[in-house]
Amino acid sequence: MATPLGNPGDLSFRAREALRLADGVLAEDTRRAGLLLAACGLRGVRLIRLHEHNEEESLPALLEELSQGRKLALVSDAGTPLLSDPGYKLVRACRLRGHKVTPLPGPCAVPAALCASGLPPQPFIFLGFPPRRAGEREKFFSPFVSLPLTLVFFERRDRLRGLLEQLYRLGGRREICLARELTKIHEEFIFFTLGDFGRFPEGLLGEITVVAGPPLETIRPEKEKVLSLIAGARREGGDGLKPRELARRVREQAPGWDSGSIYKLLSGE
Repeated sequence: MATPLGNPGDLSFRAREALRLADGVLAEDTRRAGLLLAACGLRGVRLIRLHEHNEEESLPALLEELSQGRKLALVSDAGTPLLSDPGYKLVRACRLRGHKVTPLPGPCAVPAALCASGLPPQPFIFLGFPPRRAGEREKFFSPFVSLPLTLVFFERRDRLRGLLEQLYRLGGRREICLARELTKIHEEFIFFTLGDFGRFPEGLLGEITVVAGPPLETIRPEKEKVLSLIAGARREGGDGLKPRELARRVREQAPGWDSGSIYKLLSGE
């Protein structure tokens, strides 16, 4: 079930009833779940910790409880479960074994940020949390940067600027909305365009929901252009470089292409 992003008034009556009737509440952070239950006036509810590192091993016991007719409620720390939270393996296992799964919709950072951003709401794709390392992020974003759609993802404040600079190098200019503190007292929406980092806000707090509009121009060069760039780099002395180093050099002139794809061209694939 979905739980409030910040404003406790967003918890539905139906969700309160489900918590009251549950034989156990599954949560990544049982302390936060306990605070939610206390706010609902519920005491003595059994809390079960479920996170990415124990979900697989917890399945047999949880499925056995369901087989015995017990009701379990899966909650998110904030927002909707499974979206960058654990629970997918459990829900899938329940479906495969015929246990009833009932969604209790409610607060979710993704549509909340998207609807308030003023950026094109469809088509869009939600990407969760991008990888931390630059090389992995390149592979992560490359399939999407040239597509005419809005990207929505989460990021922590200390990695945000580096990630957006990399997204600009990969895919060019996009309108950006940074949504923070959604539904809370200090809710804020910050707008700028990739490439105009002079307007990038410093001192952001917390986890950020990023809405990146579609590319403002088509800039991904065709394969023939990339082959031409490879030939030019070799003529300019790049022939002495190792293939992967040459691929990284060409990538700087070929937005929308990742090093791996360029490396394949170098290898004749």
